[in-house]
Amino acid sequence: MNTMKSFREIVANAKNVLILTGSGISAESGIPTFRGAGGFWRKYPAENLATPTAFAENPSLVWEFYEYRRRVALEAKPNKAHEAIATFQDRYLKEGKNVTIITQNIDELHQRAGAKNVVELHGSLFKTRCTFCHEVVKNTNIPICPALKGKGSPDPNIMTSDIPKKDLPHCQNCKNILRPHIVWFGENLDDYIMQQAHIAVENCDVCLVIGTSSIVYPAAMFAPYVAQHGIPVAEFNLETTPATSYFEYHFQGPCTVTVPEALGL
Repeated sequence: MNTMKSFREIVANAKNVLILTGSGISAESGIPTFRGAGGFWRKYPAENLATPTAFAENPSLVWEFYEYRRRVALEAKPNKAHEAIATFQDRYLKEGKNVTIITQNIDELHQRAGAKNVVELHGSLFKTRCTFCHEVVKNTNIPICPALKGKGSPDPNIMTSDIPKKDLPHCQNCKNILRPHIVWFGENLDDYIMQQAHIAVENCDVCLVIGTSSIVYPAAMFAPYVAQHGIPVAEFNLETTPATSYFEYHFQGPCTVTVPEALGL
């Protein structure tokens, strides 16, 4: 009986809950997913800008793209799914249970909703990393530097600003150029982050997969791996995904509706 009621009973008895989230949960807060046909910023496919090569060739263009993404994320608000997850986690932690959130998102909406134990697989829009000394620093300033003020419009008719490298964000310590602390296409995930994710995956006794297409690796492996080891997994999505058949439960619809219901909130 794969119903919401039976899944809620499983969650109520769980001691180690794993919540995996992807761009679908943030889309309901108005954040573009940059996937599929709509995955363009100006005239550029978003994945063409999210690469080390793009940054090396045109750091001004890439920083404009991320200035736009930072502004959109800061203007967005956590939705009912983010809030339900944070409330649920707080309640379970007080009961001595564990709830780990592994997210592919880079918008920090989970943290802004009050969540803890958030493993950010792909980094954060609100952290920078020095390209030379590799120091990672939190930064929520909009603009991130004076030269990017008013820049980053997604309008395809806007000309690229060609901001000189010396005017782009620079490291306070060694004065070299900063980059967004994001895992770009072609880059490996951080070893420590992967270790945290694997610990959560190995130890969970129930798993929720929320708003992820289950096609971006390595995150796409986590929930099927859990399911193959006999752990109940529930998928929350607007549609079925390539991984749906692995899972015991699939709840279709907006996660702002289905997730609070599943968590008893």
